[in-house]
Amino acid sequence: MLLSVIVPVHNMEADDKLTWCMDSLVGQTLAKSRPGEMEIIAVDDCSEDGSLGILRSYEQRYPQLVRVIACEKNLHQGGAKNRGLAIAAGDWIGFIDADDWVTPDYYERLLAEAERTGADMAACDYSLVDRHTWETGKHIPNHSEEQTGELNREKYRLLLLDSGSLVIKIYRRHIVYGDLDPLAKKDGKAEGSPGTIPVFPEGIFYEDNAVACSWMLRAKRFAYLPEPLYYYYQHGTSTVHTLSYRNLNDRLEAGRLLLEAAKKEGYLEDYRPEIEFLFTNLFYRNTLFSAMAVYREGGRTDDPIYRFTKALAREMRSAFPGFQENPYYLERVDAEERGFMALQMRSQFLFYIKYRLLWKYRRIRKR
Repeated sequence: MLLSVIVPVHNMEADDKLTWCMDSLVGQTLAKSRPGEMEIIAVDDCSEDGSLGILRSYEQRYPQLVRVIACEKNLHQGGAKNRGLAIAAGDWIGFIDADDWVTPDYYERLLAEAERTGADMAACDYSLVDRHTWETGKHIPNHSEEQTGELNREKYRLLLLDSGSLVIKIYRRHIVYGDLDPLAKKDGKAEGSPGTIPVFPEGIFYEDNAVACSWMLRAKRFAYLPEPLYYYYQHGTSTVHTLSYRNLNDRLEAGRLLLEAAKKEGYLEDYRPEIEFLFTNLFYRNTLFSAMAVYREGGRTDDPIYRFTKALAREMRSAFPGFQENPYYLERVDAEERGFMALQMRSQFLFYIKYRLLWKYRRIRKR
């Protein structure tokens, strides 16, 4: 088997989201030119709408191409991906979000570029759209030419800092599985729950952030097509548009797991400035300002967001007390945000009051 594509699905029936995704997959030129060399593993993550029925219809129409797994409980995207990885047989592994779609030659183009260059990881750009269309939307670069070719220390640094979207890539299976590949085990099984491979953290959002660094450092050669072959559908129910306390805490956990992996796999000290900045950006900066933006109506020192952000700062100080001197932090974070974070490191109370006063002032000026 050449390629396994894993599709985690949860409540994607509305607005033909799942249909657009699956039609783009079963219509791949790779499936037609090399029959039997591609499999689509669709994992229904306990959907409450008609998603599972839609997937079963594709399985019936394309029995040699589509395999469907129905989860007994909701595992979130990480858990659904793990279920798919437990049965994937491809030499290459790809992922796609169930509300996105790809050009007909997406996988054939990526594989051809990987074969041409000898790469074990290949990516392209994506088209940001807010409706179902084959017209190119906003062209978003996913990588840069400076990151490609045979990977050395400098290119690893570039990939760690800007790993791009993990879903808009294909990978040799050793990059995804590490030492958990079930096909490499003598008994055909890897560690974890029955029917799963514990590659991704389960039960949280932002699961890709927890594995991104490890995957980039497992690659030896990287290929990149600067063309928007992947359609990223941005809509109101996307995770990026539905922030809540749950999402905020999941982002914290993803940051902790990123740091834990760097320590466990032994690359924290080799790439400490990069890991420190990534942790700061994911765990602290993004979470802090997302929390303050979503929960602006508070203002008392006993409100939940005050306590949440105070604990966040305390854990940040413990993990990387010198983060404000990080060269990437100084280069990539704007001065106003750096000022607010520096203030919070000195006084949670002053930070909280100043931020809310500034937000109220700017809101009044917009009227």
